Amino acid sequence: MPVNRNALIRYTTIDKCLRNHYRKWTLEDLMDACSDALYEFEGIDKGVSRRTVQLDIQNMRSEKLGYNAPIVVTERKYYTYEDSDYSITQLPLSDQDLNKLNDAVEILKQFQGFSHFSEMTGLIQKLENKIHTEQSKERPIIHIDKNENLKGLEHLNVLYQTIQNKKVLKIEYQSFKARNSHPIYFFPYLLKEFNNRWFLVGRQKSKKNKLMTLALDRFQNIDIMEKMQFLEDPDFDPDEYYKHAIGVTVNEGLSPRTIVLKIDRTNAPYVITKPIHASQQVIEKGHEGIIIRIKVVPNYELERVLLGFGPGLEVLSPPSLRKRIGDLIIRSEQIYRKV
Repeated sequence: MPVNRNALIRYTTIDKCLRNHYRKWTLEDLMDACSDALYEFEGIDKGVSRRTVQLDIQNMRSEKLGYNAPIVVTERKYYTYEDSDYSITQLPLSDQDLNKLNDAVEILKQFQGFSHFSEMTGLIQKLENKIHTEQSKERPIIHIDKNENLKGLEHLNVLYQTIQNKKVLKIEYQSFKARNSHPIYFFPYLLKEFNNRWFLVGRQKSKKNKLMTLALDRFQNIDIMEKMQFLEDPDFDPDEYYKHAIGVTVNEGLSPRTIVLKIDRTNAPYVITKPIHASQQVIEKGHEGIIIRIKVVPNYELERVLLGFGPGLEVLSPPSLRKRIGDLIIRSEQIYRKV
């Protein structure tokens, strides 16, 4: 039986009244309390009828909502709980509710790196404790891939706040190619996650005309430059910026290219149900597999995706990408031939 918001307000109000054993509650008292609550929370000022409260009490007593509330009438006019310790807020959770809570907790955990959501930490712990006390420990139904040992996650909150408040950052950054770190004055615009890694997108102060993507796990230190003027970019649209890219590498200045791929019949169902890119189109189906077309700017992430299919994928065009993937496969073969 679905419960709307107004009914839920009435139920909780009646429950609150009946738990107050320092006064006696007539039906008219409960009507007034419910009317006051609806006006306070919803701005409804037409009041609650006698019939409505009687039906509410009937529903609370029944199994329809799972309450089975022990509401009794004393002296033929006063309503109270026969069990003085009863409350609808203390009911045990159903198996369905527990499963939903488990799923919600697993998803909420993904945001714990942001102390902007720090208030959720206590909430998550309370939810987990409630679930643990309500049911035996069972294996999870949902498992979300995560890397809790990944470096740089401790910076997420500061970066989130600086983007929100439009602050300039001084980042001590060391790329994989550099022997030492060096300072970068950075205007942050976007936090992006890809393949379990977090990246910061923005502009470097010395290279204002070019967007840059920095990996959080390469940050050595960050400082907020309170007195430095922030460079805004109102034209930056994340969806448009990554429209023709796979991953986080965007080769600005390059036009997207049409890439034609042949997928064998073993991998074809996976590629159809989980497209390599949003632009994917199936242009041919056959007994041996499918031929698809995507429109992207070639980058490192694209190469990794294509190589991940092994012999199940063949690049048909453009010739430059076909040669590039073919050369990488040959080099891999040469390495294994040495063994």
